[in-house]
Amino acid sequence: MKVETLAIHAGREPDATSGGVREPLQLSTTFERGADGSYPHGYFYARSGNPNRASLERAVAALEGGAEAVAFASGSAATLAVFAHAAPRGRIVCSTDCYHGTGKQLREIVPRWGAAVEFVDTTDLAAVQRALGAGASLLWFETPSNPLLKVSDIAALAELAHARGALLGCDNTFASPILQRPFSFGADVVMHSTTKYLGGHSDVLGGIVVARESGATASGLRDYQGTAGAVPSPFDCWLVMRSLPTLPYRVRAQAANALAVAGFLLSHRRVEKVFYPGLAGHPGHVIAARQMQDGFGGVLSIQVAGGAEAAMAVAARVQLFTRATSLGGVESLIEHRASMEGPHTGTPQNLLRLSIGLEHPSDLIADLDQALGS
Repeated sequence: MKVETLAIHAGREPDATSGGVREPLQLSTTFERGADGSYPHGYFYARSGNPNRASLERAVAALEGGAEAVAFASGSAATLAVFAHAAPRGRIVCSTDCYHGTGKQLREIVPRWGAAVEFVDTTDLAAVQRALGAGASLLWFETPSNPLLKVSDIAALAELAHARGALLGCDNTFASPILQRPFSFGADVVMHSTTKYLGGHSDVLGGIVVARESGATASGLRDYQGTAGAVPSPFDCWLVMRSLPTLPYRVRAQAANALAVAGFLLSHRRVEKVFYPGLAGHPGHVIAARQMQDGFGGVLSIQVAGGAEAAMAVAARVQLFTRATSLGGVESLIEHRASMEGPHTGTPQNLLRLSIGLEHPSDLIADLDQALGS
């Protein structure tokens, strides 16, 4: 079944009570028990399960081609669930260029659980091999990465991780399952911040982890979900399900817009560097072209000539872009990442991250042109 069809039908069926073609919002926190003590409808308490959450989990598992998905209240909660599953078994190795919240979890929370953490450039396979040589339970990475848009070879990382008995976990938020299917290249778990492209409208917070196979990892994540309790509300799940049918069309259009914007910025004299894997000169372009399809994503970063002050000035002058964090919504956003990430940032001070939306690319280019100046 093609992804466009899955996006509309996976996890959905008409409401059995009313025949409504959209699933109803089920707000109940508790569910009736049968006279024999069983739970005939499959649910007993909202922390452990809810019909709207179950629909979302089935849908995203189908889109990623995985066996089971487990939804959480945020992308950070979803990531931490994977780390909690891996921590008792030893070291966690993570890509150096990663979402700053992920790095903060690994520096400040995971070590309290007794697990060692090492950061490594996952585009450097020799460095990854050395890091895994000391033993690891999990190799975690993003591709493309946040905010430098580095591209890691998923298949090569899977081979290295599995040779050492480690799980391979991929944050697939930037690409979405429309542009990249990490399970096809050997990943064991895939995470999405559903706040971003899956939600797509900047109005819902959430996260989800998909396991490639049923078994210990999937059941461990499911148990953590119910025990730790960081679950999404029924309405949060309903909102993401509302957005999934348009996901293929939104993501492809945003990727096409981003490629046009990146091409313009590449030739602008006030831009020192453009980070976007769709550009032929990007160091990861060949790998990205092999493991991504239908585009290279809607996020790009640039370094502005003149340092942090010049970058902040460009962000201050935009008229169509909105100065805000996050990505994946229908509107275009621009952000000075280093000032948002805080003291541990490794992001260049003159870097701006752009999330490209669904506006016409010529309008976005004109806005950036006037903001950059001549």
